[in-house]
Amino acid sequence: MGVRIAFDSEVVRWDARTESWFFVHVPAEISSDLRELPAPPRGFGSLRVEVTIGATTWRTSIFPGRDTYSLPLKRAVRDAEGLSEGDVVSVHVDVLEL
Repeated sequence: MGVRIAFDSEVVRWDARTESWFFVHVPAEISSDLRELPAPPRGFGSLRVEVTIGATTWRTSIFPGRDTYSLPLKRAVRDAEGLSEGDVVSVHVDVLEL
């Protein structure tokens, strides 16, 4: 594994009109550090990661935005951990492929 980070973040919905896209955002100061990593080029500047929330671990990508990286939360993860919009979760992320 490459870099390991941990943070707390609120579950947010991408668009209030849909039920399908939920995210947590990596804090700005950590996102700034992630932008400095020597990572291979990927789609949209994303980084491959392994994430743990509660008892659920999965691999996905985090995507850069203006100030923060965003971590998508698929339905299976939200259901397994009982997560809803507005919940604050503890997130553990291992950045892969450095």
